[in-house]
Amino acid sequence: MLLRKTFLVLSIAMSMNMDGRSQSITGRPLSLQECVQAAWDNNLDVKQGNFSMERAAVTWRQSKANLLPNVGGEIDHTLNQGRSIDLSTNSYVNQQVTSGSYQVSANVTLFNGLRLMNTLKSSQYAYEASKMELQTSKDQLMLNVILAYLQILTSGDLLQQSQKTAEVAQKQVERLELMNEQGAIKPSDLTDLKGLLADNKVSIITNQNALDGARLSLAQLMNTDYNSNLQVERLRADQVEMNYTTTTDSIFTLALQQLAIIKAADLRTKSAEKAVQAARGNLFPSVGLGGGFYTPYSSAARDSSSRKIEYYDQLSNNYRTYVGIGISIPIFNNFRYRNQIALAKIDLKNAEFTSKTRQIQLKQNIEQDYFNMTAAKNKYQALQEQVAAYAESFRAAEVRFNNGAATSVDYLIAKNNLDRANINLIIAKYDYVLRTKILDYYQGKALW
Repeated sequence: MLLRKTFLVLSIAMSMNMDGRSQSITGRPLSLQECVQAAWDNNLDVKQGNFSMERAAVTWRQSKANLLPNVGGEIDHTLNQGRSIDLSTNSYVNQQVTSGSYQVSANVTLFNGLRLMNTLKSSQYAYEASKMELQTSKDQLMLNVILAYLQILTSGDLLQQSQKTAEVAQKQVERLELMNEQGAIKPSDLTDLKGLLADNKVSIITNQNALDGARLSLAQLMNTDYNSNLQVERLRADQVEMNYTTTTDSIFTLALQQLAIIKAADLRTKSAEKAVQAARGNLFPSVGLGGGFYTPYSSAARDSSSRKIEYYDQLSNNYRTYVGIGISIPIFNNFRYRNQIALAKIDLKNAEFTSKTRQIQLKQNIEQDYFNMTAAKNKYQALQEQVAAYAESFRAAEVRFNNGAATSVDYLIAKNNLDRANINLIIAKYDYVLRTKILDYYQGKALW
């Protein structure tokens, strides 16, 4: 229960703000880096975030393409029966006529209040923000993997501690059973030790279940099949910095430069600013340039000698080209453009508020995590001294108990004190490690 509550607090403090499944990871112990990489490759939330980034990329490409001219062609063939217009003379005829026309046209926007350029910039910033948001999702997943990884190490150490404790109790029970057969001790001394052994066995089961649960959590984060034999590498001594001297102000300064969640908010603000400018562009006149080529054909076309004009001769004789420039001036449009500007300004205010809020939350999280790191460090150092003291007390109590100079109550008290101190030391150790990992993350340091 103590372990569960501890890691519940850690997970809260850490928060800011497939069709197919990969095969089970077995064999050698996995490093922290391998676990994180597997999670990035397989996690469904990360893949979903990648889709959003791809959509933003398509929107950005389309914004760039909107600056290019529009070019189109048209081919028309018609069979007319009865009274119709002869395209060659533009006069009425009353006969069956086959007519056709061929046209190629192009137009390009020369000026529209810089709406296209600002839309391009807005979509570019939005795309860059989506990349940072994807990285934010990966960062959060990485922190969750680190938590699950440390839970495995913690539960494994607690399991080993409970097994060692049970071994000591088992040896004492075996010794007292022999002494009880000889009538050398009180029967209550034996039953007291058997009760302690049973309690130690329950602790083994509890810690084994916690270890299996931590393995399951890590497997789910990596989106791999659960493996009850999953092992992770131990942390090296150089991976744990016991003298963390960096200040909260320097951590915050680096975090503003390094964290994807802060960069994403800044880019969303820039995108909103350009969106406001793009909306204002609708209030300006739009200037466009257009041109094209056109040629018709008619089966009723005749020359001055009433001879039928051949198909290809008509196409070469009747063609015409055109070029023109046009200006579209917005005068009144039901306040639609004005309201679009108002909505864009609201989006900008929301983006600015989100960016500022994330910076405030980041600073508060850093201060809280630094405080927790310092408290965890002090607790760990104090517990080291406590374990050393209780270990000596238990050694003396065990000698006196074995010599019949102490009661089972004295022995149980000394042993329980040592066991509890060892458990607390293990939890405090990984609590401190987790705090330092979070602070390293804020600064963009390598976490493995």
